[in-house]
Amino acid sequence: MEPRFLLLSDVAAELNVSDSQVYHMVRSGELPAIKIGGRGQWRVERTRLEEYIARKYDETADWVQSNPLIDRDAE
Repeated sequence: MEPRFLLLSDVAAELNVSDSQVYHMVRSGELPAIKIGGRGQWRVERTRLEEYIARKYDETADWVQSNPLIDRDAE
């Protein structure tokens, strides 16, 4: 069984980005997370990470549609 909550380092590994990039995404509100325990350690719920990934796929598809690849050979 996969854990419900992930460390920021686990999220970074899943997304293949740095820990500091994930921390920035959490602090900016781009990626929902919670603080746990007396030391306030960040945790990202797996379902929130999957929702984030799906949202990024949608945003990328929209970007690709509005920024078509120009065939340079056609000119």
